[in-house]
Amino acid sequence: MTFSTAATPDEKQQRTNADSTPAPVATDAFKIEKDTWAERHAPKWMVPYIQLARLNRPAGTYMLLWPCFWSISLAAPAGQLPDLGMLALFGTGALIMRSAGCTINDMWDKDFDKKVERTNQRPLASGALTYPQAWRFLALQLTAGLGILMQLNWYSVALGASSMGLVITYPLMKRVTYWPQAVLGLTFNWGALLGWSAVQGSCDWSVVLPLYAGGVAWTLVYDTLYAHQDKKDDRHIGVRSTALLFGDKTTPILNAFSAAAIAGFGTAGYLAGLDWPFYAGLAGGAAHLAWQVNTAKLDDPVNLQQRFASNKWFGALMFGSIVAGNVL
Repeated sequence: MTFSTAATPDEKQQRTNADSTPAPVATDAFKIEKDTWAERHAPKWMVPYIQLARLNRPAGTYMLLWPCFWSISLAAPAGQLPDLGMLALFGTGALIMRSAGCTINDMWDKDFDKKVERTNQRPLASGALTYPQAWRFLALQLTAGLGILMQLNWYSVALGASSMGLVITYPLMKRVTYWPQAVLGLTFNWGALLGWSAVQGSCDWSVVLPLYAGGVAWTLVYDTLYAHQDKKDDRHIGVRSTALLFGDKTTPILNAFSAAAIAGFGTAGYLAGLDWPFYAGLAGGAAHLAWQVNTAKLDDPVNLQQRFASNKWFGALMFGSIVAGNVL
């Protein structure tokens, strides 16, 4: 999966044919992507690794982190705050595993990335890093991730390890289905299951499955908007996405997925016994999703990137609502 800004549609017409590697394009969005703390302050040798892990593009880490935090908070005893140590552990794990997922994604997608303006300067596509370097870096990332996972109970260790099939195969889905965003949702929301089991020792499926389903629907919303940034290049090189599948019906379809997400979250909160502050926050979350979907300009990459990035605030709103609904 990718988490960066895109070139404008007019500038995408500058690309070469699908069998060649386009030269870097100095678009405004590309300049924004490159003008980060990594490029300004990190040692030169470290910059390609930071870019490969997307440590300079944190939005995706939030998307992985929030379902974990929601679940941990739902699993907290009534009237109590979530375990801060568990939140810190999962926050660290989200950072590590999101970065590992980006490394895997770029290793699979090197040849595709060369043909898309938004991605042709990624470290593997541009030649800044080699495959052996990426493999060694991935081994380090996965070792660190395993170290985090081994801090949990054995039920959670097994549950967490079972997600690796999704992590490894997700990047391939865009080659075989128009629904890679759904597979991303299954992958990125695994923390909705794992957070509860880490606190309670096993899953209460009546609570975590609606939470998980709501998270998958939420991912379909934000990642479909994200995929619209690359739809012209994707169509040209044969990559599939829900953006291409939904086309000009994207807005009503994403409104339906937004409703499904809110329904899933609401069901989980109700079955977990949350009080009225949760439902007030849930209403705010519904309004935020409606704003995202209905103000998105599907041919404006800057607008789409802003809508995508705003989901970190949606996740924070849901987290605060769950905590308040459990404590108050």
